[in-house]
Amino acid sequence: MALLVPKRAKFRKAFTGKRGGYATRGNALAFGSFGLKSSERGWVTSRQLEAARRAITHFTSRGGRLWIRIFPDKPVTKHPAESRMGSGKGEVTGYVAVVKPGSLIFELGAVPQSVAVEAMRLAAHKLPVKTKFITKES
Repeated sequence: MALLVPKRAKFRKAFTGKRGGYATRGNALAFGSFGLKSSERGWVTSRQLEAARRAITHFTSRGGRLWIRIFPDKPVTKHPAESRMGSGKGEVTGYVAVVKPGSLIFELGAVPQSVAVEAMRLAAHKLPVKTKFITKES
């Protein structure tokens, strides 16, 4: 299982940050004919992204083309269980992608619409944000 993680980062740990606003970039289909668009804001971990990707590729029998439009480049830290308060920020436990409403998560092409709808539905169950299926025409 090859999780998506940055090859290198400018800073090892990042601030939590605010998640307000709507996606102004990466909110329109650019590669495929079908897409999975986020309806709410949240963090998508690299594990969740990989699980959704595997669901799509498994259902399409590795047919068609798949594009992952988000990348988990934000490090998330966590203190170990039963450790005392304080003593600085915890260690990096994983990476997340910040998803805003309107962000495209996946794009799919070269498959019939019926296959794309079901593949995206299966992928949506793996993600922590509400999503909707979009097509090139809509």
